[in-house]
Amino acid sequence: MNTRILVNFFWKTFWLGGLAGLIASFFIRPEEYLTYMSPFDVMELFGVFVFFLGLGLTFAAVSMTGFFAYLFVNRMGLNVFKGYWPTVQVGLIVFVLFDLIYFPYRATAGDVAIYWFILIAAVMLLIGWTVAKIKTKGTKSTAFIPALFFMVVFTTVEWVPGLMVDGTDYAWLMVIPLLVCNTYQILTLHKLPFVEKKPNREQKTAQKSKKAQTKKA
Repeated sequence: MNTRILVNFFWKTFWLGGLAGLIASFFIRPEEYLTYMSPFDVMELFGVFVFFLGLGLTFAAVSMTGFFAYLFVNRMGLNVFKGYWPTVQVGLIVFVLFDLIYFPYRATAGDVAIYWFILIAAVMLLIGWTVAKIKTKGTKSTAFIPALFFMVVFTTVEWVPGLMVDGTDYAWLMVIPLLVCNTYQILTLHKLPFVEKKPNREQKTAQKSKKAQTKKA
């Protein structure tokens, strides 16, 4: 495994999450910026930029930690459940989606209509489904369930601290960088040249002729 490639992969993920968090803050918390626009205060405005960028970078770090955990869990699941691992993953996806509806709704004590939580779970499933379909086009059909499992289950688990915070602003500020980073990681992993490609026959023949010419010289 090439360490430089891996570091570059996670470095891009890190800053992608920071940028996603910063852009999301323009729409979710615009009042934080407008406060220092009139009168214009460049230092305070810069401080707000840095805060939301740092927030996005923090959530990107959470996403990368979750991705490492996913790689471990996926390998362990294959070893333990073998051919039943895809079925187990589907069961976990259903369980997590149910929890994403039931427990937040119960925590609100009925103050928020349940269809909002159903909509959130449906959007999470739709995003995961779309990413999984793109993943299968770039790899193979068997990658669909693992990709869907990662996007739904691990994104939800990583999002739990945001769901426990009072108010919805920071929950959205957290889930957007998580989705962006997780999507980038799962769709880019198979493109990374971790294993050096073996030279084909033509390359081997060319290398042999070069060696022969060198010896003659």
